[in-house]
Amino acid sequence: MKLLNNIQHPKDLRGLSRDQLPLLSKELREFIIEIVSAKEGHLGASLGVVELTIALHYVFNTPYDKLIWDVGHQAYGHKILTGRRHLFDTNRQLGGLSGFPKREESEFDSFGTGHSSTSISAIMGMAIAAKLNGDTKREHIAVIGDASIASGMAFEGLNHAGVTDANVLIILNDNAIGIDPSIGALKKYLTNVKKGTAKEENIFECLNFEYSGPIDGHDMNAVVDALRKMKEMSGPRLLHLITTKGKGLQKAEENQITYHAPGKFDKVTGELVGSKTEDQPPKYQDVFGHTLVELAKANKKIIGITPAMPTGSSLKFMMETFPERAFDVGIAEQHAVTMAAGLAAEGMIPFCNIYSTFLQRAYDQLIHDVALQNLPVIFCLDRAGLVGQDGATHHGVYDLAFLRCIPNMVIFAPMNESELRNIMYTAQEGIEHPMAIRYPRGRGVMTSWRTPFKKISIGTSRNLVKGADIAVLSLGHIGNKVTEVLNSLHNPMEIGHFDMRFVKPLDITQLHHIFKTYQIVVTLEDGCEMGGFGSAILEFANTNGYKNKIKCLGLPDFFIEHGTVEELQALGHIDDTSITNCLTQLLHEVS
Repeated sequence: MKLLNNIQHPKDLRGLSRDQLPLLSKELREFIIEIVSAKEGHLGASLGVVELTIALHYVFNTPYDKLIWDVGHQAYGHKILTGRRHLFDTNRQLGGLSGFPKREESEFDSFGTGHSSTSISAIMGMAIAAKLNGDTKREHIAVIGDASIASGMAFEGLNHAGVTDANVLIILNDNAIGIDPSIGALKKYLTNVKKGTAKEENIFECLNFEYSGPIDGHDMNAVVDALRKMKEMSGPRLLHLITTKGKGLQKAEENQITYHAPGKFDKVTGELVGSKTEDQPPKYQDVFGHTLVELAKANKKIIGITPAMPTGSSLKFMMETFPERAFDVGIAEQHAVTMAAGLAAEGMIPFCNIYSTFLQRAYDQLIHDVALQNLPVIFCLDRAGLVGQDGATHHGVYDLAFLRCIPNMVIFAPMNESELRNIMYTAQEGIEHPMAIRYPRGRGVMTSWRTPFKKISIGTSRNLVKGADIAVLSLGHIGNKVTEVLNSLHNPMEIGHFDMRFVKPLDITQLHHIFKTYQIVVTLEDGCEMGGFGSAILEFANTNGYKNKIKCLGLPDFFIEHGTVEELQALGHIDDTSITNCLTQLLHEVS
């Protein structure tokens, strides 16, 4: 019988002999590969920490001892060993396990994660709380990668921890890669540590940490011994492990970027299971990436910036073509935004490409450094709207609301690839204010998308269908659903459709026409209903004294979890069926 089948709880794991742990690590890797190959998810990160995961639960008394996984996409083994093995095939599926640690899911998930670099601050808070409560025996462990520890917030946590006697153990999981390869001076320093060529002074010892390492993170005995040694100490400690992302699956070790989250693959060979891509529209991120290169060839002032997402955002195309004008600044969203502000202040044209959900991490910089000074930074917000299986930490559904309230901001959402290209062209031609361009994860709607550039007048919309009684006002890519629904309803002459494009500034002239012409106005957006596009239309109507019936379709005021985009749109009542039902009911009212 397999060892893994008998592990329902870490206390079962602690009953094993040390000689059995390497076999358990082999079984755990095989189990992760088997499930993820069929159900998809984050693969490479979890494979890389199998030995560490087992050793942590073997040495420490979890969940009494607190354990936080930074980001958390490497926590699959942790979930499997902490009573969730029988549920692991539901990972990232609607109603199933979250792909990240989640407090509501298990007492072993000490802190919810999904964004990087929060673990050290959180574990410091827990350690201080334990001390204040007189609990001096409890251990507090944070596992953080070399890409995440270079982030500003992680440094803030290290800086504080080093001047306390907090009982914290930081485990640096050094594999030289986040999603893309790690960058920066700290990465070079860690590389020199591994080579034995670093300067005599150790940066972590200088910060007052008891440092140990580097050691081979795949040598089970070495990891267990190191953890036991660190457990005997007190105060701030740091254990430096060297691991290989994707360990145990050759394809994942060879191609660490692709196998971070590879989709479906053959569990034996590791070969990806291909999906048909011919004659399909491109991904919005690729339209952005290729268009930026096209524009940059003609405009030498264009600069590309991304915080650690060159592959995910497709800024990699510009980094390959114009390496001196494209920057991956690492997991440093605040730095990315303010660096873009500095570039704009000197007359450059910065395209700051950042996931919508990650822009939340640089909100002060957005206001203080960009908008307050009215600097024409162009924010290209990838993964806007619902993103699917990554869940609540990654849905880009709040950007419309949190951007709309900021003075000087211009906010645009393209309905298709051509609109994305044209607004990028417009922005680099010269704009008077900062601009946010938001577009979703996934594919657009045009197979022939390399259209000639056309300038878009700021604050203008498009009337796609005239109609008579009901006006549907959509914003961005989700407007294509309106087109599909109207076609399925055989294009009733009562319903008009407007692609509003800008949520700020609104097309005031068009809106006056709409409210004077149509009895009922329906708004549709793939963001939070509260404070978003629909709210802007309600404010317009109220300010101008219009009494038309207004129906807002947007995401409700609760955090939407994980599932397919289609499933989550249905939960949020912005799917085809919900739109159809809404319009059908309104047709009865005007008939």
